[in-house]
Amino acid sequence: MSETDPLSDPASPAQPPASTMPVAVVASATTNIDERQWGMLAHLSALLGYLLTGGAGGFLGPLMVWVIKKDTMPFVDSQGKEALNFSISICIAFALLWTFGFMTFGIGFLIAWPLMVIVGLYALVFTIIASIKAYEGVAYRYPIALRLIK
Repeated sequence: MSETDPLSDPASPAQPPASTMPVAVVASATTNIDERQWGMLAHLSALLGYLLTGGAGGFLGPLMVWVIKKDTMPFVDSQGKEALNFSISICIAFALLWTFGFMTFGIGFLIAWPLMVIVGLYALVFTIIASIKAYEGVAYRYPIALRLIK
């Protein structure tokens, strides 16, 4: 009886099975630092696109990251799609608000401008959260986004 069972030995801590471990631990164990950085870049590139194009081209950065790395890095493939879907959703929201403002001969902008600020802050906050989660190796899903690219 020289072999001891780690589950019956009180001195050795038992490790829980992988299915009961927190998602962040399981996800970060499968992604390396390069994948996590590219995943974070997929999310943050949307912010750069919003700033450079005034909100209209926020999807260009995630699109470029996703197209470049989707075949070689599975984590970047999933996070790139997620960032791209969210960016497209934000661009559609802004386009609808602009259209509403022009269709009402400018009067609708009294409603559209505050909504644009809210949508912009929503995009900023959730993009930062997503980029932090991606850097931690956690596959993040935005709470409200159209799932156009599967």
